[in-house]
Amino acid sequence: MSNIPRFAAYAAAFEKAFENDDWAALEPYFKEDAVYEIGLPLLGAERAEGRPAILAWFKDVLDRFDRRFDSRRLELQDGPEDRDGAVWIRGAAIYSAEGVPEFTLVLEETVHFEGDEIVRLEDRYSDEAAAQAELFASEYGEQIGVDLKPGAAFGATASD
Repeated sequence: MSNIPRFAAYAAAFEKAFENDDWAALEPYFKEDAVYEIGLPLLGAERAEGRPAILAWFKDVLDRFDRRFDSRRLELQDGPEDRDGAVWIRGAAIYSAEGVPEFTLVLEETVHFEGDEIVRLEDRYSDEAAAQAELFASEYGEQIGVDLKPGAAFGATASD
């Protein structure tokens, strides 16, 4: 049985949570002990363990990064595909803000399920995507409210 319909429901719920900031609405999609491999240490963490930590991470990173832009749109580039009991996609988030060039962040995501619940969420970014993120942040981060002092997590603001 394919998990693609459940993944699609989760993705839609994620976008609704992004809009209304109600991250508790994602609880039914994650197993209590789920693990999220974040994949881009520049974002400030490499891994979140457990449903509460994952949901807290979503809110935190979206507040510190995605919401710093005027707009964000998602683009599915490949998939979804069933792969060995998981759902795989390749997609991009395209960010826009006044006064800075449009920024595109491409990732691959693999979502492992047990029944209807996500047990492992893995995001992977190419070395090129990670380098582009670093370059964008160093050149334009201050303009969108991102603190880029050495050692600061990508997305951390000066007031954090």
